[in-house]
Amino acid sequence: MTHPDALPERPGQSAPAELQGKRDMLAAAIAGGALPSVAGQADEVIARVRTIRFGQPSSDAPTIVHFHGGGFRQGAPEFCARYAADLAHASGAAVYCPAYRLAPEAPFPAALNDGMRVVRHLASQGPLILAGDSAGGAIAAALAQLCAQDGLAIAGLVLHSPWLDLGATSASYQTNAEADSLFSEASAIEAARMYLQGHPATDPLASPLLGDPALFPPTYISVGLGEVLLDDARAFHRRLTAASRSATVHEVAGMDHVAVTRGLDLPGSPAVLAATLSFLAGLR
Repeated sequence: MTHPDALPERPGQSAPAELQGKRDMLAAAIAGGALPSVAGQADEVIARVRTIRFGQPSSDAPTIVHFHGGGFRQGAPEFCARYAADLAHASGAAVYCPAYRLAPEAPFPAALNDGMRVVRHLASQGPLILAGDSAGGAIAAALAQLCAQDGLAIAGLVLHSPWLDLGATSASYQTNAEADSLFSEASAIEAARMYLQGHPATDPLASPLLGDPALFPPTYISVGLGEVLLDDARAFHRRLTAASRSATVHEVAGMDHVAVTRGLDLPGSPAVLAATLSFLAGLR
């Protein structure tokens, strides 16, 4: 049974063989121990959504819900486990990483409905912070809007290399094309097509860059100067600050796409983790 306020869902499509092959390889890597469990990691099912929790819930610390990237069509919470564990340990927060449904089998807005069920369940535990990387950043920012409309208080929003305009029209897709080996205009167009399946990219829940700035809580954004998503981060920051919303954009030279969630040994990751912790501390 869905929540009475769930967004209407639509039937999806079968995953192309190439995409399914990539998913199978990722699943095999997880099953084979390539991404070993970290201390404090616990599997939970929250509102029918498989979720991995890092750290212990506490009335003295916020609850963070972090959505993994992967272009809405692949990825898993295990791939940001090391980051989530480090964040939980350093901040004292409990960090939950949901395994939301993926496109094209479950197109927009299935991932948002999964996320909202988890968020509603956790909202009673104390201050709630939404977070995400890449496409997961779009999910987190969309949920911030839904929470504001639903009367659920969100203390903050943390976005790492967020993909916030699914129209993929920013100039940085061209200017940073050679510098960004992990994301591209072509992959953005393909991922948006699989996720939206005819739904307009101009919907603020699909492209949070187009949302009402008044709906967003204090926001921290990190992005590499060489990323194709650099303009998304900058434009979102401009919209929020122009509306007198609290927002910080942290631009890091030499940092690759979602580096902080992939490893603290990568350039820029330590600085972004430190800035994230500082942002979280400032919310208390």
